Amino acid sequence: MTNQIKAINSKKTLIISDIHLKNDGELFAEFTQNHTKNVDEIYILGDLFNLYLGDDLIKPHYQKIVNLLKTLSKTTKIFIMTGNKDFLLGDEFAKKSGAKLINEPYILDNFVLIHGDSLVTDDKKYQWFKKVIQSKFVKFILLKLSKKLRAKIADKIQIASQKSKKNKSAAIMDVNQKSVLNFMQKYPNKHLIHGHTHKQNTHIHNSFKRYVLGDWHKNSGNFLQIADGEITFIEFCL
Repeated sequence: MTNQIKAINSKKTLIISDIHLKNDGELFAEFTQNHTKNVDEIYILGDLFNLYLGDDLIKPHYQKIVNLLKTLSKTTKIFIMTGNKDFLLGDEFAKKSGAKLINEPYILDNFVLIHGDSLVTDDKKYQWFKKVIQSKFVKFILLKLSKKLRAKIADKIQIASQKSKKNKSAAIMDVNQKSVLNFMQKYPNKHLIHGHTHKQNTHIHNSFKRYVLGDWHKNSGNFLQIADGEITFIEFCL
């Protein structure tokens, strides 16, 4: 899928989201080693990890991913936005990986980048939980807990989340169209790129386009490429 977009400059940019890495990283290694040549910038829009319990657990849980990013950062600028699965990513991870942490919304030329869950406003319970669990106070408390207790809490949260999703419609877990339009009123003449919903697509609105990034699976992934005035979804596999 290719769409003509006015180019600000000639840089080549890749955007990914919802990789949900656990501990193997084989597909991510394929991406960093074979699909990032001559790329100027890479933006990761949240949920790089399926679960991230804090920078103090980089070894042994996340070291392989850190090493891949560090190697890539020597030739490519890497920007990472946290998502609902890895909101405990911190400065130590950024330092060790060579990446730069960015907040949402992030303006990239004529695009607005966000993770996407902030627009899932029909899911009131999710939005309440997000507000609580991602508050500065709760994050501070979580990182003060023992690693073992943190892992137990995370397991319970994941189990509860899976049960909750089974009782929710697909519509309630998608973005709310009114929320999208209200959000984009703040950014005239720009387009929106986000992940979270795992529903890769391009949506045409009256004054902007909304590009939804897909999630990654065990043996297949995808990314959005912006280069030479074109924006393209590209899929790859092991």
